[in-house]
Amino acid sequence: MDIESSTNQSPHVHQESTNQDPLMKPKGGWRAIKYIIANESFEKLASMSLIGNLSVYLTTKYNLGGVFLVNIINIWSGSCNFLSIPGAIVSDAYLGRFWTLLLGSIASFLGMGIIALTAALPHLRPQACNDPTNCSNPPERWQLAVLFAGLGLLAIGAGGIRPCNIAFGADQFDTSTKKGKSHLETFFNWWYFSFTVALVIALTGVVYIQTNISWVIGFVIPTACLALSVTTFLIGHHTYILAKPMGSVFTDMVKVVAAACKKRKVGSGEGVTFYLGPSNDGSSTTLVQNRQRLRFVDKAAVVADPNELNEEGEAKNNWRLCSVEQVKNLKCVTEVLPVWVTGIACFMLTDQQNIYGILQAIQMEKTFGHNFQVPAGWMNLVSMITLAVWISVYECVILPIARQITGRKQRLTMKQRIQIGIVMGIACMLVAGFLEKARREAALKKGTFVSPVSIVMLLPQFMLAGLTEAFSAVALMEFLTVKMPEHMRAVAGAIFFLSSSIASYICTLLINVIDSVTRKEGRSWLGNKDLNKNRLEYYFFIICGVQVVNLLYFRFFASRFVTEKNKG
Repeated sequence: MDIESSTNQSPHVHQESTNQDPLMKPKGGWRAIKYIIANESFEKLASMSLIGNLSVYLTTKYNLGGVFLVNIINIWSGSCNFLSIPGAIVSDAYLGRFWTLLLGSIASFLGMGIIALTAALPHLRPQACNDPTNCSNPPERWQLAVLFAGLGLLAIGAGGIRPCNIAFGADQFDTSTKKGKSHLETFFNWWYFSFTVALVIALTGVVYIQTNISWVIGFVIPTACLALSVTTFLIGHHTYILAKPMGSVFTDMVKVVAAACKKRKVGSGEGVTFYLGPSNDGSSTTLVQNRQRLRFVDKAAVVADPNELNEEGEAKNNWRLCSVEQVKNLKCVTEVLPVWVTGIACFMLTDQQNIYGILQAIQMEKTFGHNFQVPAGWMNLVSMITLAVWISVYECVILPIARQITGRKQRLTMKQRIQIGIVMGIACMLVAGFLEKARREAALKKGTFVSPVSIVMLLPQFMLAGLTEAFSAVALMEFLTVKMPEHMRAVAGAIFFLSSSIASYICTLLINVIDSVTRKEGRSWLGNKDLNKNRLEYYFFIICGVQVVNLLYFRFFASRFVTEKNKG
């Protein structure tokens, strides 16, 4: 089906500001943005303070380890990303972005408060183990229930915040004007700047306080930040432009599939009539089209019976008759799925570095100088710094030099960047595997829980993980954004986070299968709390094999779906 529709589904969010009292200050713009950026900065500082050090906290304070620890972190991380989808649906179809953001921020505040309580009240945690190699003080079920309640509220909060924060900021500008578009670009720059600053503070200062000074203080700080986040957001309420919920694209896609299934027996031929939906002036139109064979989802927009339309020419039942625009939205999503699958495999690697890489750091020599202890959670910062440095060098050094040599603005294509990222991932897992083997052998030879191998030896694998993200993840996000029409840019972000969520769940399944199979053979590769008694390097080599398969899949199949906007 090849129908051009003039239907515009973008909400008129600035209509409200035009009807205001002329004596009142106009809503939106930079007057509102300062509160939104402050809310986002405090929230990110709080959330990254926990994400960056959760593995260390659960290992040292809850005596967790092995498969159970990794399951908790993988499932929680996957849920934070997955809940972005229902969060986007609730925001777009029911509550609007303001209320979704507010309720999400409150849920995160309550969740972080519970985590802070677990650090402050000793009876909410098991007794500490003097010997980490042989710990017999597991947490009670009710203690885990309190912990899971806090993590659950944080996941719900993330589901409300992640799909709405950038979109709510974009609502404050009139992007139909050149000035509004310019202000929007500036907002994005300031948003990413504030995000980076919050990230650096969280992964350096707050993580150091948690690890080396006090977990109580280290969790009270992000709890206070979330309280400031909610307070700041509410203070700025009178300045916001509030877009009314206009319906969710995700709900529309489900309706298209349902309508297509109900009309699966409808065939192509002369006189097939398609429902275009309401036009810009409020009227409804239909269009006869008989040039090509109907695809399955096209049938959702076929007017099979005139009774499907009411007197105004609108669909009586949206679950039986959908507009051409709704069908096109679904097609946009299905067209990116082959490349999106590649992203899942890439995120499998980065997710495991954030968990097992930190567990490796815990059991490595971390002392520098006389008594300075490097927090294990700082290793996550290495990947992010590597990503930032590469992007800066690429944009500010490599591209200008290449432009001087070739005389053209030549950039690496999305295909090239995704493939380079996958190759970096393969190298990362190989390095991680061989390093883990050397770390474990050194610890066993010395007979200690902490290996004499320095934490500095982890730098190469974390740097390679950062480069994997810099090439593959950034290119994937760009691909999704470019392939989606402007009114579906939020969908691009949601399915990007969904790929990370699925990667976490797949890793959880894979780890449990490996543990179950190897445990039956007499020695689990991943089941012991002490990495020195596991064979973690074998798991890294398996992930390496997944990346090799992913490279072949992308090279010979998925790359055909990547189209460059500008070549040369």
